[in-house]
Amino acid sequence: MHRARGFTLLEVMIVCVIVAILAAIALPNYSDYVKRGKIIDATSKLSDARVHLEQWFQDRRTYVGACVDPPAGVIRVTVGPDDYFALSCPTLTDTTYTVRAAGIAGRGMGNFGPYTIDQSNVKQSFITEPGWNGNLNCWATRRDGSCG
Repeated sequence: MHRARGFTLLEVMIVCVIVAILAAIALPNYSDYVKRGKIIDATSKLSDARVHLEQWFQDRRTYVGACVDPPAGVIRVTVGPDDYFALSCPTLTDTTYTVRAAGIAGRGMGNFGPYTIDQSNVKQSFITEPGWNGNLNCWATRRDGSCG
């Protein structure tokens, strides 16, 4: 006697439902994970900018002139091919500065930022991405607005 081999339609449908449920849970979490990884681009650039600005101030006793691409300044404001955030210095005086990292919309981060830091090491984050919260007391790196 020869038995038929294979799967029944019911078995295939059950597997499809299980895969759909797992995908519905996994894809949003993966998307958040990727965004959190991209936020690190902003926080690391801002931390690096702060160090360079303080070194500039130690050498020149002013922050003026520091926020341009090297070698003239110390902060790279030109966006590179792997950047998710663009740096700028909206405030730059002899004794104060604010460095801003704004998300680049064409790279999926348009609703993230600006993230800012100033000469007093005050960190803030403004996020308009649906479901995400910014934080006026730190750099938010998680969906709930908590700091990394």
